[in-house]
Parts: sequence; structure tokens; C-alpha cells
Amino acid sequence: MFVFKFAKRLITVIVLLIVVVPLYVASQIWTTGTSSHAVASDVIVVLGAAQFNGTPTPVLQLRIDKASEVFKSGLAKKIITVGGGAVGDRTTEAQSSANSLRAHGIASKNIIVVPIGRDTLTSTKNYVAEMKKHGWKSVIVVTDPFHCYRAISMAKDLGAAATCAPDKGQANLWSSSGARYVIRETGAYLAYKTIDRIGIHLSDHLKN
Repeated sequence: MFVFKFAKRLITVIVLLIVVVPLYVASQIWTTGTSSHAVASDVIVVLGAAQFNGTPTPVLQLRIDKASEVFKSGLAKKIITVGGGAVGDRTTEAQSSANSLRAHGIASKNIIVVPIGRDTLTSTKNYVAEMKKHGWKSVIVVTDPFHCYRAISMAKDLGAAATCAPDKGQANLWSSSGARYVIRETGAYLAYKTIDRIGIHLSDHLKN
């Protein structure tokens, strides 16, 4: 009888965890994406997304536009662009972002290009390493609203003080695309906090 009761309680706890933990994470993703604001920091980081022959896709362009806005507001004096290229690409996500920032009137001396990373974790490791070279400790991460929670969590785990400046992309939880984004981010965050810890890394590269 005791074993049966214990098993029943254990199953109840497991079921609650399976339901409650993802719901909690999803709520944090939504809250962070809709309420985040940047604070004065050492540097701005533009996380990479797909580009085509040097032309940023709409997803990446939204990040670039937001980074330009944050830079011109005076919250940071330097910008790091990060992101590699696929096989056959003539340029990288980082270089494409840098070129577009220059077109916004931002001087090359204020832009650092880190052309490495095809997913969030790899990109974060590389831009944090670049920050450490300069003695920078705080960062404003520019990315999609529902990507903010995971992106700044990774930065913080690597020792950077991070806030997020969400771009003007999808931030509506109740639309079909917004709901899909939150579900995807919930899975990606939980994977980062679990299987990634044992060395199994899943790429989350955004293709559009």
C-alpha cells in the first residue's frame, strides 16, 4: 500500500512538473519579450539571423534597426555584430549587419564584427569572449521579443550583465505565429537548461 501511494504521488509530481515548468518558462518568455528595456551598458550586440548575399532578411533588418536606435540614444558606445555564414555564402550575418549599421550612419570604429556563430549559444559564447577582451561587463542584446529571455539567460550564465532591447518583431502571444514562437522558445530554453548541460547541443539557427 505504501509503495502504491508513493508511486501515485511521484507520478502526480512528475505530471505537475511537465505542465508547470513549461508554462512558467513560457510566461517568462512572454513577459520578458513585452516588458524588457535596455539600460546603459558597455556594448550592444546584434544577434545574427539569415542574410542573402549581404542583404539582411527582414528578421535581421529589424534587429539592425533597433540596434541603431539604441546606439543613437546613447545607451552604449560600441556595437558587436555576431553571426557566421552558411556554406557557399559570400559574406556572414555579422558582416551583413555591420554593413547595414554603417548605412545607418554609424562609424566603422564603433562596430566590432564577430563572424562566428550559427545559433544563439555559439554566438553568445563568442561575443562574450570578445567582450572580455575589451574588459566589457554589460551588454544590451538586440533580438526578437520572444528570443530575449533565452538570449539574456545565456549571456548571464557566461558572466555578462545583460538586458534586452527587443526589436519591433512578433510580440503577440495570441497570434498563431506568436504562439508558435513562444512554444519553440520554451522548448529551446528547456533544452538549453537540460540536455545542453550534458554536451548535446541543438542548433536553433533562424532561417528567415
